[in-house]
Amino acid sequence: MTLSEQEIIRRESLNQLIELGINPFPSETFEVNTTTSEILEKFPADESLFQRVSIAGRIMSRRIMGAASFAELQDSTGRIQLYVKRDDVCPEDDKTLYNTVFKKLLDIGDIIGVKGFVFITKMGEITIHVQEIKLLSKSLRPLPIVKEKEDQVFDAFTDPEQRYRQRYLDLVVNPEIKNIFIMRTRLINSMRNFLNVKSYLEVETPILQPLYGGATARPFKTFHNTLDMVLYLRIANELYLKRLIVGGYDGVYEFSKDFRNEGMSRFHNPEFTQMELYVAYKDYEWMMNLVEEMVERIALDLHGSTQVLVGERLIDFRRPWKRYTMFGIIQQFTGLDISNMDESELRKTASRLHVALTPEMAKGKIIDAIFGELCEPNLIQPTFITDYPIEMSPLAKKHPTKPGLVERFEAIINGKELCNAFSELNDPIDQRQRFEAQLELGKRGDDESMALDEDFLRALEYGMPPTAGLGIGIDRLTMIMTNSPSIQDVIFFPQMRPEK
Repeated sequence: MTLSEQEIIRRESLNQLIELGINPFPSETFEVNTTTSEILEKFPADESLFQRVSIAGRIMSRRIMGAASFAELQDSTGRIQLYVKRDDVCPEDDKTLYNTVFKKLLDIGDIIGVKGFVFITKMGEITIHVQEIKLLSKSLRPLPIVKEKEDQVFDAFTDPEQRYRQRYLDLVVNPEIKNIFIMRTRLINSMRNFLNVKSYLEVETPILQPLYGGATARPFKTFHNTLDMVLYLRIANELYLKRLIVGGYDGVYEFSKDFRNEGMSRFHNPEFTQMELYVAYKDYEWMMNLVEEMVERIALDLHGSTQVLVGERLIDFRRPWKRYTMFGIIQQFTGLDISNMDESELRKTASRLHVALTPEMAKGKIIDAIFGELCEPNLIQPTFITDYPIEMSPLAKKHPTKPGLVERFEAIINGKELCNAFSELNDPIDQRQRFEAQLELGKRGDDESMALDEDFLRALEYGMPPTAGLGIGIDRLTMIMTNSPSIQDVIFFPQMRPEK
């Protein structure tokens, strides 16, 4: 391992600390009785508070001034100034702790614990007057330096990808990023509370599956040595949750990690989180109303308002949302009625509309490509798109009055799909035929076609009640609710190419 000059200096400081009898990584606890945010919020309204504080965090800056110095300490809630006076931290004749340790051997990034009392400096800044100081962890690498110019703060990373590769550093030098992940947790808690109040059961289903299903996507494949068999990382948990509906539960949901071996973009990560919900004796119209209610509730819980700023757009989640059929919205944006076109006609139409296709794409994917290219980006406010062609939806129930269509909807917000939902297909004979049609698509070269799951068909043959199902992307919803431009901003450790 090649060390930089700064890293060599820090290791020399480490050795000198050890020679002075100071453990740079002590094992004993350090009791913390307050946080920087609590001090800054409550002092000096009550000056009797914070006269015996014990607080810990990283040194983020230092100003050495002879026998007294200032430093800035950052804990998980913010930053606060420290005032360190030599005669207070070294009450005896030995001034080594201040003159050698604090002034020379401690560095920016080191984690320390301090005890003292809070006061306000002549410059009006709330400050901790340090009476005791203890090194809790030595930082052997220098932190990226935050750049400031003309009252503007610039990102400390010269390479933006470093933020995602080294999220721990991003959180240290850009502490405001923590708020995104705090909001993500609050979002999940809001959704979970909403579902629990309705008495739906949170469950867990397998991530490693002998057959992948529940969506049209290419899977990741692995191998189990003991069972001597190929397994797949799940692309969805739909088929297992519907097995539980067959088993007698009226409503089940799961926050699941799913995996799809396909393209990456600022809207796609190969490992992502979604919430899937299945409720017996309901249909897709009922589920649309629930989605409106749930997402509106989340916006209110996170922002106190149904209006959320996304980029430069103000998105309003107040109910009711707009609703259009798939063919209706395509006709609105293209002026063409494609509802009765066969595959050949659709290909010609897509060509005239300058929508790129590939040879293996069948009727359903051609329609989806036209919608995705010409309609979806224009749907900014929350909008439901309903009644999809049967070729696009192998797990959805046929529409009772519209031949060739199924009872399905997607919610589109800010030009991107947020969720997908059906009246679930519970006819095992029809489901088998749909699976067989998917196998034919696979023979044409469609590597996202579904597998035929005999056990799932067997479960349906025992009888599944009419059921409404939903899958909603947690990462994309977090992007919207935190005004984050990329999915990488809302996942702690997004997938990245190997470092060069």
